[in-house]
Formats: sequence, C-alpha cells, structure tokens
Amino acid sequence: MRKIVLALTACICCWAGSWALPRAEYPRPQFERADWLNLNGEWSYTLDLVKTGWERGLKDSKGFDGKIIVPFAPESKLSGVEYKEFIPCIWYQRNITIPAEWDGKDILLHFGAVYYESEIYIDGKFVDRHFGGSDSFTVDITPFVKPGQTHSLVVNAKSDLRSRMQSAGKQSLRHGPFECMYTRTTGIWQTVWMEAVAPCAIERVKYITDIDRNTVSMEFTMRRNVSGNTLTVTVKDGNKTVASNTAPIASGSVVSLPIKKAKWWSPESPFLYDVVFELKNAAGDVIDRVTSYFGMRKIHTEGNKIYLNNQPYYQRLVLDQGFYPDGIWTAPSDEALKRDIELSMAAGFNGARLHQKVFEERFYYWADKLGYLTWGEAPSWGLDANNVEAARNFLMEWRNLVVRDINHPSLVTWTPFNEEFWPDETQYPRFITDVYTLTKQLDPSRPINGVSGGIHIKTDIWTEHHYEQNPERLREIIYNDGKMFVRGPEVQARLRGNVGFNRPVLNDPYTFPTYQGDIPYILDEFGGIKCMEANPAKDGAWGYGDAAQTKEDFYKRLEGQVRVLIEMSDKVWGYCYTQLTDVEQEQNGIYYYDRGTKYDMERVKAIFQMALPEQK
Repeated sequence: MRKIVLALTACICCWAGSWALPRAEYPRPQFERADWLNLNGEWSYTLDLVKTGWERGLKDSKGFDGKIIVPFAPESKLSGVEYKEFIPCIWYQRNITIPAEWDGKDILLHFGAVYYESEIYIDGKFVDRHFGGSDSFTVDITPFVKPGQTHSLVVNAKSDLRSRMQSAGKQSLRHGPFECMYTRTTGIWQTVWMEAVAPCAIERVKYITDIDRNTVSMEFTMRRNVSGNTLTVTVKDGNKTVASNTAPIASGSVVSLPIKKAKWWSPESPFLYDVVFELKNAAGDVIDRVTSYFGMRKIHTEGNKIYLNNQPYYQRLVLDQGFYPDGIWTAPSDEALKRDIELSMAAGFNGARLHQKVFEERFYYWADKLGYLTWGEAPSWGLDANNVEAARNFLMEWRNLVVRDINHPSLVTWTPFNEEFWPDETQYPRFITDVYTLTKQLDPSRPINGVSGGIHIKTDIWTEHHYEQNPERLREIIYNDGKMFVRGPEVQARLRGNVGFNRPVLNDPYTFPTYQGDIPYILDEFGGIKCMEANPAKDGAWGYGDAAQTKEDFYKRLEGQVRVLIEMSDKVWGYCYTQLTDVEQEQNGIYYYDRGTKYDMERVKAIFQMALPEQK
C-alpha cells in the first residue's frame, strides 16, 4: 500500500519540469506509518498584502493564478516565487483526493511548520487554526472529506514580524537582511502530508531510557480509549528481538521493558534500537502499526561538568543556523540535512547548537543515526519578552516543540532563549522562570540553558558569549567574568569583547572563586572570525572583530582561541564556535554558504579536536 500511495503522490505534481516530488521522504521517522500521502509539490497561491482575502472569499477558491512549490517559503528560490518583501498574508490552494481504501478511518492532515498563524479550509469550510511558526501540528479533517472524492484544500498564513508578538529568530525585521539578520520565511516551510488512522490509534509515545537500571519505559497517549484493545511492543537489535510485551492499552499507560546488556548511544557509538508498536482490537485484528526507534543514553550535570552516560563529556559544538541559499529555512533535500552534519563532523565538532531556528525532525533523525549532539533552541529573537501576549504565544509553541522532539537521543540540551537583556522590573524574570519550569516538568532528563549568553534567571548551565579576537584577552575576560559584576540597585553596563551586555542585579554572578563547581560554565558563542583571503570584502559582509587578512592568520587566531578554552577546561566545560557556514552577508563560517570548502579542513579539524590537558 505504501508504494501505491507514494506512486500516486509522485504523479500529482510537477516540480521544476520533472515528475519529482520535493522532500518526498517520510517527515517523522521516529513515529512512522506505512500508508501516507505526501502533499508537497505544486500548489497555487496568491499574496494578500492588505489582508482582504476573507472579504473576497478566497477560502472558497478552486485555484489561484500563482504557482508555488511546497514546502519552500515564497521568499526562497526553490519555491519558484522569490518574493522578498514583507508578506503579511498568503493563501495556498490545492486539490486533495482521499484514497477510497481510507474509508472508515480518521483522516489526519499534518503540517511540519507554517509561519506564523495559519487557517485551514476544505471546500470553503473552516476546519482549524494554529498559532506558531515552528511547531508541527495536525488537523483532523475526517468530518470534511469523503474517501474516493476530491476536495479543495485552502491554507491561509499570516505573519506580522514587526508586532514583536511572535518568535522570529534570525528573520530580518527591516526591509532587507543586515548584519546577522537574514531573509524572512513566511507560510508553509515544512512538509505537508496526510495519513489515515484508526479512531483509537496511537497518538504519541514518550521514551524514558534508564541506563543505570537497563530499562526503557514508554508512556502512551491514545487518540481514543477502547476497552479490549491491546498493544504489543517489540524492541529489536537488527533482526533480533531483545524485549517484548503485550498488554491492555489506554492513554497514560506505561510499558517498561528490561534491556539486557544494553548498548548505549553516544557520538562514538550511536546505537539505536528499533521498535514496532502493534495495536489490536478485541478480535485480534491489527488496527494500527507504528515503527520507531530510541537510544539508550543519559545526560546530566554534576558540579561544573556535563556527563554523558555517567562520564564527563566535553562538548565541541558549532553554531548552526540552518539557512540554505536556495531554501532559506528549508533544506533543499534530506541529503542536505545529513550533509551538514557530516561537514560539521569533518571539521572536528561533535555536535551543534541549533541556533534561533527549530530544525525539522529529519535533521534530528540524522543526528541520532550519525552520533551528533544537538542543543534544541527556539527562534526567540524578535519577541517582546516584556509583553504578556508575546509570552503566552511563546509558551504554547515551546511546549509543543519540547513534546515533539523529546525522544531524540542526540538532543542533549534545551535552549529556549538567546541573548535576552530585559530590566529586572519587567515581567522578564517571571517569563524566564515559567519557561524553565515548564520545560523541566515536560522533560526532567535534560539540562536547560535558560538564556544563552543573556540574563540568567534560572538555568542548569551558565553560558556566555565572547567575541574577543585576541586569545590572551579572551582568557582574561572569561576568568574575570564574575569579578566584573557590580551589585547595586541600578542596572549596570559592562563591555565584554566587542559585544555590549546589560546585567540587572537579578542576574546572579557566576564567579570562579565563589561558584566554581556549582553548575557547568560553557562559552557557547565565540570566534566568528572573518578571513579576507577566504571572503574578499564586499558591501555588507562582516564577521566579529577585525578580520584575519590571510588564511594563515585565520588558523593562528583560531588555534589560539581554542587553546585558551582547552587550557581552561577545569573551568570552561565546552564551547560553541560561530559558525558552521557563512549565512548571506555574515561571512564567518567554517564553510561557504553553498557548503563549499573554504579552509584546509584537516588543519581546522586538528584545532577543534585539540586534546584536553587530562587526555594528553
């Protein structure tokens, strides 16, 4: 059946003049069903720049004049549109045919992500609405469609970046890109797809792996509870079954299985167990089947170090912003997602801080498979953190993101905010505390980096950003971090490197003499070195500090900065280098924006993999 459905899908759209489906892979590999229908490809669209589409009855459309390739945003080249002005509103339309064999099942319409506020209509009838530009969502369209028939699907998306009520990340709030702000993303930017499920199908599963007891527990959420239904869980190592259980099932049920001689997941050995869930009714018929996977691993903080599988683990991370020249926020292919991880590992990194963007589930899948640590982050920039409505918008979207990605073993740290600096008399302390508390309630298993490089109110990791280019000056700044705080009733300003920060008195100082050993300290942004030989000057191009003139100057400066951090590893337990690739006018990547090679990567890799003092 799956092959038939995919074949039908491939025949309904034409992309770039060929019968190929863009982003044809299954979008949710950790929770996969066989029968599904990919809705990517050619849709019709119209821009609604003054938002009069409702008055003009656009929800009833059977097709617009413009053509756009989904899942690429209209600002991108791959969409076929490349409209880069602000887009307050856009309408999409395409026909959907419901397979006749889906009769008797619930029809679910899934959206990987739509920026920012979206409305769904079928045959002109309002179906549902979603707020949030980065979280995935599902709409039950069963009452609006009939198997064997064709219907008109209309999607409306609205965005108001300048309202400061929505998370924008690195989308420019000005007319065009500038400094470290880039081209915007509006509307559909991840895969759209349908599947048919039993009314009582599995909705979600949460894994809790325990390497100290060699067990895995699974907590289930069901779409509906039906007496007499049973669930069989089978855990496999390749073709070998290592654990199995059959029991009655209902929402909230927990299945715990022993995993004898468990193989642990780590970057050095990214082993994944395969899982099959089979839901049966009272008659013994299989009514739902889902394939999945998990990794046995443990991440925790202890003293001033982060531990992976009960051993201190030094993280050598790179800042990855997830932008692409032709797709902007959307990778052109699944292979491109995998390739970015491979490029990072080739440069000597063991993971990435996924910066100011929510990466799609396929990226986490490849990180799980390849053994690549990730820090999940919200696109918090652009949000007015002192506004109650903005905070309310953020809380639900962030909650959805944590729930969506909680099962990925590669994801080891949550970072809800980046570089927020609000006075202590605002709602900011409460907002940050609420997000920390919510995240910890949803996922007590991972450390939280409350506000990367900003005002820490409540956090498990103390993170700082320093772009001082002189290595010895960088050493001095890091060591004197705590001593540079000034306590008092007024907000105090201080300069670090070439970036200005404001620190309210609520920001408890992290001082090595006083707080050393309490929580890990990580420099999760540094470097940002632009090299004139690699990136000749042009208007708007920039990096941090004075540019290195030659590649040799770049290597020497990079080695000096990394050496300082390695030599301070008793105090600074890890780093994140800015950044993996150039992004538009910001030209300080290890690779070019098109992922082309910029430097001698063997030399770069040797620098980033410099041995810790205790390893020598």
